Amino acid sequence: MDDIRFDKNFPLVPGEVEQVAPGVRRLLAGNAGPFTFTGTVSYIVGQGQVVIIDPGPADQPHIDALLHAVRGETVTHILVTHTHRDHSPAAAAVKQATGAKTYAEGPHRAARPLHIGDIKRGEGGDKDFIPDLLLKDGEVIVGKDWRLEAIATPGHTANHMVFALGGSDLLFSGDHVMAWSTTIVAPPDGAMNDYMNSLAKLGQRQEQTYFPGHGDAVKDAPRFVAQLTRHRLGREASILARLAKGPADIPTLVRVLYIGLDPRLVGGAGLSVLAHLEDLVARNIVATEGVPSVGVTYRLVG
Repeated sequence: MDDIRFDKNFPLVPGEVEQVAPGVRRLLAGNAGPFTFTGTVSYIVGQGQVVIIDPGPADQPHIDALLHAVRGETVTHILVTHTHRDHSPAAAAVKQATGAKTYAEGPHRAARPLHIGDIKRGEGGDKDFIPDLLLKDGEVIVGKDWRLEAIATPGHTANHMVFALGGSDLLFSGDHVMAWSTTIVAPPDGAMNDYMNSLAKLGQRQEQTYFPGHGDAVKDAPRFVAQLTRHRLGREASILARLAKGPADIPTLVRVLYIGLDPRLVGGAGLSVLAHLEDLVARNIVATEGVPSVGVTYRLVG
């Protein structure tokens, strides 16, 4: 499997405003955890009349810090990459304080129907967030001194979007591509086939630096996206290699594939394996009884 060198160094302190590129500032929320790394990163783009990307969780200190960072400025837009509870809930408070409208691909929804045996993620979806304006793939949002292209990248969630900053080589990648870790693709929120197609879509773009929802910037982004793609294909190959030895359930596959895994991440790893298996079943490479779920046994077809 292709070995990716992840960047675990991210010393940004919650509430501290940092300029990371011309016209781009970021703040870190204090919601560190096994799935959020050091916390969720919110971005402010522009000067004077600004857009906020991913206002973050319903955490009052972070909301206060975000509003303090834009004091004396006008917030004209609030953009949300996706509706997990660490990214979108603060939009309501920021909207109330600033009067800015919210923009996103759509409200939270599953990538496919809920099956018996599915595990609900602790992170969960923000079902209260309903964007004021829905964004289509390729739509451009324009501010006073900035222009952002919305790019649909389903996979981590069905409604995930990234935003490319016009006139630059920068892209705000949400949770789709991150420098600190691979992305969890957890059914029913996400789907592996969607995720791989979205990676391929980004692989055709020219932006060199991604600013993600967690951790530091992704440098040499096209190369990193190619590494992520090879990593996912390698994970799929490892699943098939284990099933070639005989049928197995997801806990067995996780033990084989994720040696030395942080116990807090076992559930997430199981959901990522489920996402791979759903895709393999859809492609008639792997079979199981009934619908794919965490609690069933999988075998190779033929």
